[in-house]
Amino acid sequence: MPDAHASHSLLIDLPSEQVWGRLRDLTLAPHYVPDLTGCQLHPGPQQGLGASRRVFQKNGHWLDETVEEWHEGEGFLIRLHRGAKGAPPPFRQAWFRYAIAPHGARTRFTASLIYRPAGGPFGRLLDRLFLRRALNKVVAQIAVNLKAFYETGETRNPAFVRGA
Repeated sequence: MPDAHASHSLLIDLPSEQVWGRLRDLTLAPHYVPDLTGCQLHPGPQQGLGASRRVFQKNGHWLDETVEEWHEGEGFLIRLHRGAKGAPPPFRQAWFRYAIAPHGARTRFTASLIYRPAGGPFGRLLDRLFLRRALNKVVAQIAVNLKAFYETGETRNPAFVRGA
């Protein structure tokens, strides 16, 4: 079964070196990912292949995100999972790709959620009818929030209160 995806691309009004300097910091996600309340790095590498973080969600759940690909200065791919249990519902497997590329004095940023829906044929049908549309909105919001946070330094996620 091919992977499904939700993606959004935009321009950030900063050079790619500055964007990469922020993107590579895995602790910054709560500033721009909706409904995250915090983030904690797991023991081990803090950047690069194998780096892993746990993000905490407003609904009381948590999610582990582990770097499976790292392309210095260009982006990375993280696997979304709940410890050894695998991806959270409604996914059988899920990854998130952060990718950047120079665009003159600005940076092209692309956020992509790549996933395999759970539930077999019924899950694939629900994905086509409902899920993909909702996920495209979420991914677009992450990209827009990331752009605003990087350009202004102001947190774009009201669920995250620094120092709380």
